[in-house]
Amino acid sequence: MNGVPDVEAYIVAGDRKAARIDGVPAGTAPRPVADVAVIGAGTMGGGIAMCAANAGLPVTIVEQSAEALERGLGLIRRNYAGSVERGRLTGAEAAARLACIRATTDYAAVASADLVIEAVFEDMAVKETVFRTIDDIAKTGAVLASNTSTLDLDRIAAFTRRPADVVGLHFFSPANVMRLLEIVRGAATAPDVLVTAMEFAGRIGKVGVVAGVCDGFIGNRMFGAYLRQAGLLLDLGVLPSEVDRALEAWGMAMGPFATMDLSGNDVCYAIRKRQEAEGAGRPDSEILDRVAEMGRYGQKTGAGFYRYDSATRARTPDPEIDALVLAHARGLGFAGGPVPDEEIVSRCVLALVSEGVRLLQEGIAQRASDIDVVYRHGYGFPKARGGPMLYADAAGLRNVIASIGQYGNAYRGELWQAPELLLKAATAGRCLHEI
Repeated sequence: MNGVPDVEAYIVAGDRKAARIDGVPAGTAPRPVADVAVIGAGTMGGGIAMCAANAGLPVTIVEQSAEALERGLGLIRRNYAGSVERGRLTGAEAAARLACIRATTDYAAVASADLVIEAVFEDMAVKETVFRTIDDIAKTGAVLASNTSTLDLDRIAAFTRRPADVVGLHFFSPANVMRLLEIVRGAATAPDVLVTAMEFAGRIGKVGVVAGVCDGFIGNRMFGAYLRQAGLLLDLGVLPSEVDRALEAWGMAMGPFATMDLSGNDVCYAIRKRQEAEGAGRPDSEILDRVAEMGRYGQKTGAGFYRYDSATRARTPDPEIDALVLAHARGLGFAGGPVPDEEIVSRCVLALVSEGVRLLQEGIAQRASDIDVVYRHGYGFPKARGGPMLYADAAGLRNVIASIGQYGNAYRGELWQAPELLLKAATAGRCLHEI
């Protein structure tokens, strides 16, 4: 084993290596992108439009109704006004960026775009309607991108007569702030479309990472495993605030339950239900569904796993949820005794590690450092630790395997199986970053 690299050097090299796309012929030129269209004026669509406008690119937002369009434009205006108030932009700079943004309810505006980015509701039927429509209107050679965060890009591409032109561009919320952009490579995605997507990422100030097609791609597939282990800790009687406190003290920007409250427990609920319907569900704590079914969607409803102050959005533990968790744990036969912070962190982080190794094993991720780029830039993983894959290397792969084996003999042990690639790397004395 060649040893664990210096974290700072690893981070710099990892961001640089992420731009390299395996299997693309040398010298492949990108398609020109001088005009962008975004379908959807919601929070995500508006943020994506701002990304293009911030880079000086003309961008047209298309929405179904004038009311939805005006709501989206209002949010964009407020975002730019806030940047001016904070001194991050001058009034003239904000005005210039706003001038790059056009808005319409007429899909015909898509006809002139070199890049069309769909940013509508995360539902396959909705995506199908949008992609069949833009396929009829977009010009030959236009790149058609989906902002889907979990859905099958190959199915989306099949809604068009030009699957080679379809790519995933998974922005992270808020899109105008977060640096990560997952570039999802479909089975038919053309090499020059991938190169175009990577160049566009750099042009709008993002760090692009290529991912293959699977449910959740790199980031959300791993995050699902992480949330699953966080939820199963509730089954043992650990309170949401205890899980979040342990992980935040370890260095995560936000604990898993605070994260779910921020993104929306209804969103997470819908993903779980879709996966169950498709036969891809995995055992989660019943508490996750029960909180969503109580209408506690998180910050947007003022209550989720926590209560939220209506003015500041400051979170406070909620006795109602804590009582629900403890009663649930007792019903499963767990007394709700303390679980050490070290074990809380280990269970959740090793869930990330295990799923990340599976992504490498399946070829969904090109390299271990790409996974760490995703987690540093998109999921608040502590920069000082480099990322889940580097964390595993630093901990020692044999130690990681031993911990996985220990959890495999405990509650929901069927979820703890060391991936074959992890076993092979440990046996060969190699680090994950060397694979």
